[in-house]
Amino acid sequence: MSRLELIATATFGLEAVVKREIENLGFKILKSEDAKITFMGDERALVKANLWLRSADRILIKLGEFETDTFEALFQQTRALPWEEWIPEDAKFTVTGTSVKSKLHSVPDCQAIVKKAIVEKLKEFYCRQWFEETGPEYVIKVGLLKDRATITLDTSGAGLHKRGYRVKDVAAPIKETLAAAMVQLSYWKEGRLLLDPFCGSGTIPIEAALIGRNIAPGLNRRFASEEWPAIPAKLWKEERKAAFEAIRYDADIRIEASDILPAAVRAARENALEAGVDDCIDFKTRPLADVRFSEDYGIMICNPPYGERIGERDEILRIYSDLRKLFEGNPTWSLYLITTDKDFEKLVFGRPADRRRKLYNGRLEVTYYQYYGTKPPKADRAQDETG
Repeated sequence: MSRLELIATATFGLEAVVKREIENLGFKILKSEDAKITFMGDERALVKANLWLRSADRILIKLGEFETDTFEALFQQTRALPWEEWIPEDAKFTVTGTSVKSKLHSVPDCQAIVKKAIVEKLKEFYCRQWFEETGPEYVIKVGLLKDRATITLDTSGAGLHKRGYRVKDVAAPIKETLAAAMVQLSYWKEGRLLLDPFCGSGTIPIEAALIGRNIAPGLNRRFASEEWPAIPAKLWKEERKAAFEAIRYDADIRIEASDILPAAVRAARENALEAGVDDCIDFKTRPLADVRFSEDYGIMICNPPYGERIGERDEILRIYSDLRKLFEGNPTWSLYLITTDKDFEKLVFGRPADRRRKLYNGRLEVTYYQYYGTKPPKADRAQDETG
């Protein structure tokens, strides 16, 4: 096994969640920065990270990092990297790039220089002048920040939010990685009721069910690096087998999901069935005004409409009024909600949230408001000291 420096990229605001997930997998964190966590591992760690990380966007291999302020330096230092260890002679590869506050500000030129350097290195190693590019695909990224280049290899392919269960969609779905983070940042756990009254295509309840049953989010999809000769196929087979064996089918998972739109509920049911968690989610078609809490100490995690379009504000205010009435009579319940509305605290509860966190839902900046209900009896809250 090789010692690899791996990078888990993440949406801004989710770095702490991703860092905790990596640590829970047993890997050593080297550095935590905006939108990325660097950690040490090997080929098996690469496989496990792709299969298990719920809130990361991609897993990259860091191949090199160096100072460069000329195209010649970029070419020579890129060429010196061990490309032959990763890229076979029939590989198809593309180069993407970014440049921030660097002298080499032309991204297309940087991409062309990096690709040329890799091709020259492979020509020399494989003793040939042209390549068919019919084999596995590789995406290489050159990132330039203040004249420092980082060269990485994307092991994931499609982003990690592509779980493979979304067979039906609705307008403005929440990203799976954000939904998983919302659940992990809450106090919800096995044995407590979770409710999402704005379920849309079911992302939040499905991600919660996957977490509750300990189902690896990447279990039913493919990754770019599965086709790479440098990653032994047996590692994928072994780690998938271990992931299947880790599923907790007997977990006490109770989730209620509802939406005012019948088409959304139908889509959510189909997605839950595809994810293999339909048996622990109770779907209903109903407006928020008809929601009733069936027990104490439950958790509501939701992504209500934001009312970004003209004419929707009245509907949002009705939703806020219904939320206020629901929670006024149920002090044991906790609310976890994301919205773009900066007046949410004032309009709904008239008091600040117990905790708030700035996150991003796609390109929209949102706030994750967290209101904690009264604590359950001591025996039921052993793990409610984190979140």
